[in-house]
Amino acid sequence: MTYCIITHVNHIRVQDEYFAYAPYVREMNIWLKNVDIVSIVAPITKIELSTIDLPYQNAAIDFREIPELSLTSLYEVIKTVIKFPFVIWQIYNAMHSADHIHLRCPGNIGLLGCLVQLLFPNKIKTAKYAGNWDPKSTQPWSYRLQKWILSNTFLTKNMQVLVYGEWEGQSKNIKPFFTASYAESEIIAINALETENAIRLLYVGTLVSGKNPMYAIEITAELLRNGRNVKLDVYGDGPLKNDLMQFVKNNNLADAVFFHGNQNATALKEAYQNSHILVLASKSEGWPKAVAEAMFWGCIPAATSVSCVPYMIDYGNRGILLTLDLDTDVQAIEQLISNKNNFENKRILAATWSRKYTLDYFEAEIQKLLKV
Repeated sequence: MTYCIITHVNHIRVQDEYFAYAPYVREMNIWLKNVDIVSIVAPITKIELSTIDLPYQNAAIDFREIPELSLTSLYEVIKTVIKFPFVIWQIYNAMHSADHIHLRCPGNIGLLGCLVQLLFPNKIKTAKYAGNWDPKSTQPWSYRLQKWILSNTFLTKNMQVLVYGEWEGQSKNIKPFFTASYAESEIIAINALETENAIRLLYVGTLVSGKNPMYAIEITAELLRNGRNVKLDVYGDGPLKNDLMQFVKNNNLADAVFFHGNQNATALKEAYQNSHILVLASKSEGWPKAVAEAMFWGCIPAATSVSCVPYMIDYGNRGILLTLDLDTDVQAIEQLISNKNNFENKRILAATWSRKYTLDYFEAEIQKLLKV
């Protein structure tokens, strides 16, 4: 089978191998177990490899490099329009020679993929919409256009669209889906954690305004002011790192907030196992991987009510829905850690739910989509 991936994800070429963001590549490698040749249409970047990059495996790679597309300014729009013919031609050629077409959305490349796939109504197709599918959410016009094209079964034929969460009034080709990080064989008893002494909070994610890592620090500072013995571990990197570190220094939080940068899956797994609460105050999410991973190890998520998060934490029964009112959210966390029975019950409920979504289950569902 020749399998075609259309994606905006930046790739790094090292000799004959292609690397990209580890969570994305881990997922794609599961798809590629059932593939002979993979044709990838994506940009290539010149940055150095990091701990969060992994190579593709399991299939011969036919890589078709395209430039990045941006619509952030008039100058970028003009450059993008000039690049359009070449990008569309690369996408068309890759789709034409493929047995299965796979789109990664939302994104500028994904939008072009949505348009070009209309020319191949008889080919088997899947689309992974990794953003927020909530029909009521406010989103850029390009995202709304992608959602409309993908869910329009008159225009888009032979396509299954994988989305996060279950939403009313969806077309028949929309399939609620999930992402997995751990195998069934990794399931062990969750670590015993005390709540009487130090409470360990955790932030996992890119350090950007959309993820709102500052809120986790503000919660930590407020808990300290309330006399709680609390520590916050921050995993991830990004443009806000220096500002966050300066805030910690200016507010004398250096003994309570620790920056670990980007770490591999093993280090993150250990952090989840030994932390009480994950704090993720994102403005938008698809399937928040950090929330599902934390729950897998009994780390209770405190997350904003975006995308499928309320469904994931059962509207507060398996975690805390953050309101972004600092006093309210700190009070909710204090109530949780003050009630040992409630804390343990939430941990068990969180782990039980998350452990249904293993890599084994994920692979079985992918085989159905590939019809192998």
